[in-house]
Order: sequence, then structure tokens, then C-alpha cells
Amino acid sequence: MSPPASLELVCPAGTPAALHAAIEAGADTVYCGFADATNARNYPGLNFSRAEMRAGIAHAHRQGRRVLVAINTFPRAGETALWQRAVDDAAGCGADGVILADLGVLDHAATRHPALRRHLSVQAAAANPLAIGYYRERFAISRVVLPRVLALAEVAALVGAIAVEAEVFAFGSLGTMVEGRCYLSSYITGRSPSSDGVCAPAECVTYREDGDGLRAMLGDAVLNRFGPGEPRSYPTPCKGRFATFGQPSYLFEEPVGLNASGILAELRAAGVTALKIEGRQRGRAYVSEVVSCFRALLDALAAGLPPPPVARLAALSEGGKETLSAYRSGWR
Repeated sequence: MSPPASLELVCPAGTPAALHAAIEAGADTVYCGFADATNARNYPGLNFSRAEMRAGIAHAHRQGRRVLVAINTFPRAGETALWQRAVDDAAGCGADGVILADLGVLDHAATRHPALRRHLSVQAAAANPLAIGYYRERFAISRVVLPRVLALAEVAALVGAIAVEAEVFAFGSLGTMVEGRCYLSSYITGRSPSSDGVCAPAECVTYREDGDGLRAMLGDAVLNRFGPGEPRSYPTPCKGRFATFGQPSYLFEEPVGLNASGILAELRAAGVTALKIEGRQRGRAYVSEVVSCFRALLDALAAGLPPPPVARLAALSEGGKETLSAYRSGWR
């Protein structure tokens, strides 16, 4: 498979306002979800009603852009109706495709809406040719969103071995890298990101003054203590700072943001089809800034020009820190 001439820019929208901002800033495609447990960003004040989704898709189409609906959580046994309805409604709203993870939901989409593009969510954690090939043969997926555990050379090798488009993450928050398998939050809050679509639900988060610092808590668990002037992150279990052997440290994952803006040419050479910006929990100002930066970078790359300066991306990274994660380090 020859490298694509240009990379598709797939951008987040947690609200209708963010969808408009993403399109105005240069997104090729916007992804969003319904306001329920069918998508992995099920937080109060985020996501779309059916009417908002229909209007957002219509607006995107008038601008010549596409919209994907994320239905990327896993129904509990016997509770599939909400997910099936989400697929049906996404199709009815005119979505250009759906992003799915669960086998049963994939089967429903393939059977009831064969003309609707199906993208395999990163939540499915498919990272080898056999797994991806199964989804392609059984459910006719058009694209796979690759997990964030692959080195750049591994991405290239995998793209060369599959017969579907590959989408990779280029900017945004990182987790424990076990997409679709993380239940840490459920042990503290009773709600799972994999089935309820929410990690560290906002109603369980509190901040309390602690001397001259601040304690970040999830339920009754203290996940972090921040000193004066220290960058503060949202308290999720995988990014908690815990004391072991008398020393506080980030045991799972330090708050740090992925920024692959410096290796876009290499990702294109690897045969990647699309770049995904993470951030449906972020506001429209974040979306506008990040999308416009990547739009400028991709336009320069397509024209064979030097990349423009995008130093302002650093200020938008989680924890004020950046990483290329597995792309360079080969993290496991």
C-alpha cells in the first residue's frame, strides 16, 4: 500500500460549539458522540442530543467535511438496546461513519446499515494483522484506530500487512495504554470507562485545601497532592501519585501529553491514513488552537514546505509536558 498523498485530520468535538470550531479551524473530519453511555466521554455537559447531532452533521456537510459518531463502549450482557439505537440514530442523522468497539454492536451495524462506514475504535485494542483482519473479514471495517503502544516502525509494518486504513493518535491525553481494558476507576466509583463511558466521573471528584497545597480526590481516595504553583491534572487513577517505599511517584502514568507534530512526515511515510486529535473533554478554544496548528503543519507537509512554528502546542499539553510516547521509546 503506497503512502497517502495527504493525511486526514480527525478532530474532537464534545459539544456543538466545538464541532463548529473544529471545522472553522480546518478539520477534515470531526468525531463526536451521543449524550449517554454509548461513548467513552460520557461526562455532564458534553456530547450531543439527536437533534444537535443531526444539525452538526448537516453543518459539516455544507462545509464539505465529515462526521463520525463514536459508539465505542461495551454494553453489559442483556443491555444492548441503547447501543443498537445509537447506531441506528447515527445512520438516521446522516453520519459518515461510526466508530465501534464491541463485537455485537459491530454486527448490528454491519447487518442493519451495511452502507455506513465502520471504523474500529482504539477501544478494541486491535494491534496485529490477525485481529484487524478478523474485524475486516467479519464486519467489513474500513479503518482501524491503532492503540498507542506501537513504535513508529511497528506502525509501518502493521499498515503494510493490513487491507484497511490506519488512523493514529497525534495529540492529546495519554492513559495506561490498555484501551478497552481499564477498570481502575470502577473500583473507586462503581462506574467503568469501558461500559459506562466515564473514567473518574466529575461528581466523584473533589479538591481540598491541604496546608499550602491542594489534595485531588476521587471518592474517598486521595490521588494526588499539588504544591503551590505546581501544574495540576484531573484526578484519574492511572495518573495518581502514590507513596511507595516512602516516596511519592506516578506508578502508572505521569500526566503528560502526546505530541506527534514533529513526526508527521514519518507517519505519512508509514502509510497512515489519518491523524486523530484527542480532546472531547476540552473546550472550543483548545479545539480551535490545536486543530489550526495541525492544519498548518499538514498543509505545509503536503506542499513540501518547511513546517511552521507551533510552539504554542506545548502550553496545551496535559501537565505542561510532551512526549512521543511509544512512537520513539518503544514503551510496553
